Amino acid sequence: MDHTFSHQVGIILIAYNDVPHVAAAVRSALAQGPAVREVVAVDDGSDDGTGELLERLAAAEPRLSVVRRAGNSGGCGTPRNDGLAALTSPYAMFLDSDDVLPPGAVAALLAAAQELDAEVAAGLCVRRELPSGREVPWQPALYAERTLVPRPSRRPRLVSDTLCVNKLYRTGFLREHGIRFPDGRFPYEDFVFGARVLAAAPRIALIPDPVYVWHVRRDAERLSISLDREGIGNWRDRVEAHRQVVDILLGAGEKRLASAARAKFLDHELRMYARDLASRPPAYRREWWERARAHVAGFDPVDFERAPLPGRILGRLLLLSPDPRDLDRVRELAARPARLLPPYARGPAWSEDLPRLSLDDLLTAPLDRLPFAVDARLERRRLRLRVYDLYGRLAAAGPLWVDAEFRERDSGRRALVRTAVLRPEAGTGAGTDGTTGAGTDGAAGTDADGGSWAWTSELRVDLDRLARAAPVWDLRVRVHCASGSTALLSARATGTGRAVLPGRGSGGVLLAQPYATHAGALALRLAPGVRGACAVLLRRVRRGLARR
Repeated sequence: MDHTFSHQVGIILIAYNDVPHVAAAVRSALAQGPAVREVVAVDDGSDDGTGELLERLAAAEPRLSVVRRAGNSGGCGTPRNDGLAALTSPYAMFLDSDDVLPPGAVAALLAAAQELDAEVAAGLCVRRELPSGREVPWQPALYAERTLVPRPSRRPRLVSDTLCVNKLYRTGFLREHGIRFPDGRFPYEDFVFGARVLAAAPRIALIPDPVYVWHVRRDAERLSISLDREGIGNWRDRVEAHRQVVDILLGAGEKRLASAARAKFLDHELRMYARDLASRPPAYRREWWERARAHVAGFDPVDFERAPLPGRILGRLLLLSPDPRDLDRVRELAARPARLLPPYARGPAWSEDLPRLSLDDLLTAPLDRLPFAVDARLERRRLRLRVYDLYGRLAAAGPLWVDAEFRERDSGRRALVRTAVLRPEAGTGAGTDGTTGAGTDGAAGTDADGGSWAWTSELRVDLDRLARAAPVWDLRVRVHCASGSTALLSARATGTGRAVLPGRGSGGVLLAQPYATHAGALALRLAPGVRGACAVLLRRVRRGLARR
């Protein structure tokens, strides 16, 4: 490494009661090489031995220093601020004790910051699901190529990456502008910190290199803030953090960034929490709806126009209804991909006493952005699909055939694709010749009695092949049209239940269990062989007994 890149970076690592993981985080920071001058580990009042472990590690490593707080601060902001105050390096990075830095991360960020003369350098964060090891990139489109953003308003999408840990900051820049995290118990403190950074209008270097590994432990005893959404307090905190983000950006005159942040709220936060709303207690639903409605009421029309279609519709529904309603339809629309369920005779079929939502977006949006609905039912080894039209848009494109894509849950890879012809369902009037028969009364895409046009397909699924590859699969449906357009859709589960089938593998038996995911989509759990089938059934019996 060039000597100008040596001893330039300080890594601030925060920890609280994390003996099992903190040593790996420290090692990943120190292994970054000579670019790292120091690692400042801040123990936030741990009582499980984390602080003592850090001090033992520091005794053997001169680059590691430890700051021990007398008591827990209640959040991540205060220990990060303490680490910033103790830092002596020209550049700063942040690391959580249960995550790691991949090899070369610091060098890649530092090189970009210095070569492009940027106050901030940011790279790709990878979410690693544990224990499966599946890796999902965070905001990959933002980091598709190496580039310099001379001012954040030139790239409004920057507001979508609310993480502070996949970035390198010039320490003098942070101190000059007084950029700190909120102190004390303030969940989503990185949202506010990131807004303060953007409001200061830094030059930002973006690189495609993976620079941070975010470990997602859904079975952890203490869930991370982003995963622990059971209580209404999490929603309160999320809305308050977003409100502060918008206020900070508007206060700095960054109206374009503030609008992008609001659009992101409609597409991300609103949809993520709305997917769970139907399963929440009534008191939760009422407060969630009230807070979401009050927050969205302050948005401008341009904020809605910036948001993708599903979040736009959900936001408008909030404004039209003072009370929670149509939660099953809300869940489907909030899914990814979104599903807007039929019937559509009078516009989206919300409650009778609601005003009609505008259909303009549905009539003009690109085909691959529309929330088409697909019903799916797996009966033994045959998959039955029903694809619904949406105001004549699919009929006009001329649907021809459908791909049923099974994707392995852990890796996301496609392992089985089956193709079948789409046939108009009897009595719906759907065609494949590009004609819609739409009238001028706003009821395009429906037949005379108000029902929706639909196409059906049936295909055989090689369950034995799937079972040999992985135990859990998700289904995606890709519709191909005569117009050349395609649409990738999730499929709503309309039938579930276990089936014990003859199998080609060990024991000559296969247990197949189609089920609905939390978002209502069809998924498939498979257990080949007598031993595998018995293990699945035994687990279900134990769970049933535990509920009693």
